[in-house]
Amino acid sequence: MIRAVIFDLDGTLVETERLKALSYAQAAADLRPGLAEERVVDAFREFVGRSRDDVARGLTARFGLEDAARARMAEFGVREPWQAFAALRLRRYDAMLADPALLREARYPHTIALLHTVRREGRRTALCSMSYRDQVRRVLDVLGLADAFDVVAAREDVRHPKPQPEIDLLAARRLGVAPAECLVIEDSAVGVQAARAAGMAVIAVTTPFTREAFRDGRALDRRWVVDDPAALETVARACLAAQP
Repeated sequence: MIRAVIFDLDGTLVETERLKALSYAQAAADLRPGLAEERVVDAFREFVGRSRDDVARGLTARFGLEDAARARMAEFGVREPWQAFAALRLRRYDAMLADPALLREARYPHTIALLHTVRREGRRTALCSMSYRDQVRRVLDVLGLADAFDVVAAREDVRHPKPQPEIDLLAARRLGVAPAECLVIEDSAVGVQAARAAGMAVIAVTTPFTREAFRDGRALDRRWVVDDPAALETVARACLAAQP
């Protein structure tokens, strides 16, 4: 029986993945003038759901930003070129998160509606995000969801990011439920991989950044893949009913 529902944040409750992609693209263009931002946005699709450090390392190498980023290391007080790129990108992203209207426009109403529904039914709720706690709290405050979760787990709470299952297992322990009693709502392939490794049921609510990864059914049984957000509650009901 499912006693708890664990939600991802970015790309699941709010479409911040597009904002993140743009912030990386703008930072990359700062370091490499003339680099088309859409190239970076497209490349970001491969990193959706991964930690900030993994994304910064990957994009720094992909677009040859090492030399330009190395020249900015002293400015940010860091020791590696990718860290300078990450700091430059974070400056851009923080400016985006400072715009409440932008975040409200990016919310996913169907996923938020499911969150409220499962809470009314008496199920425990948790948030597991690879964003850092200050960003998580900022987004939740703007969306009016600061008190919607019994447990909030963020990047600094775990040593191993998704696709490792550590953060989902941590949430289950803090909720006081067994992993098999949890349903995870995710948008990314790495998030789904983490949930399955934790022994939890999982539904993928895809976005334009993650849809392709689920198209062939290898990442997750297509019964539990939601491409149309309006179908989320129906799929969730079927998934809950399918659990012993």
